[in-house]
Amino acid sequence: MTTAASRRSDRRISPVFVGIVAVTAVTGWAAWTGFAAQPGIAVFLFVTAAWIVSLCLHEYAHARTALHSGDISIGAKGYLTLNPLKYTHALLSIVLPVIFVIMGGIGLPGGAVFIERQRIQGRWKHSLISAAGPLTNVLFAAVCTAPFWLHALDGVPRDFQYALAFLALLQVTAAILNFLPVPGLDGYGVIEPWLSHNIRRQVEPFAPFGLLAVFAILWIPSVNGVFFDAIDAILNGLGIDDIHRYCGLELYRFWQGGNEFCSVSP
Repeated sequence: MTTAASRRSDRRISPVFVGIVAVTAVTGWAAWTGFAAQPGIAVFLFVTAAWIVSLCLHEYAHARTALHSGDISIGAKGYLTLNPLKYTHALLSIVLPVIFVIMGGIGLPGGAVFIERQRIQGRWKHSLISAAGPLTNVLFAAVCTAPFWLHALDGVPRDFQYALAFLALLQVTAAILNFLPVPGLDGYGVIEPWLSHNIRRQVEPFAPFGLLAVFAILWIPSVNGVFFDAIDAILNGLGIDDIHRYCGLELYRFWQGGNEFCSVSP
């Protein structure tokens, strides 16, 4: 009886996650209806809460795929409850990504579910576990951009359009950065099972510094320009123009004051 109850609790959705979803829904409604006295605050809270939801789903996708691939220890670690406080490094998975969104408007890859890889047999399963997280970001981006590429924006309030555009930007950047074949990122996790043991052993010491190296490289102006040109091209292809992206970021950073251009843009 105790074991069965324990297993049910291992998979029960956490009240913490439910609370974050509730904040997303309420602030999304406020941004849609213009209920908030300052729309930027509603957009800030909506995008931030939705971003945290996507981070939780990203980690859940890793964990759920690992469970079905053979790591039955996942449930006991609390990863199936969608509770971000259960992650191995809540700071890396939640706090730092949110700070980077506020500072630079970029989707920082999180990552902190401990998977017992020795329980999993087969290279394809290992690759799929690593790919599951960023694929969640891809799916999230598809949902955010659907009104744009389906030309279904009639009746969607302007500020909510901007919020969706900025949220889509975060998801696209997170997916691309996560899929980079750099040690420590999910992209490397996809190809790692197919590398020789000697190569994996030589690369392993660099894994903790992979993400730092990526962001150091992105500080190089020429690299930064190429990266964001690629992001712009993807979002343009999905129907999100420069105005929506720019105004989404401006509205999100409400503490910088209003932008007259965005307040009159259609």
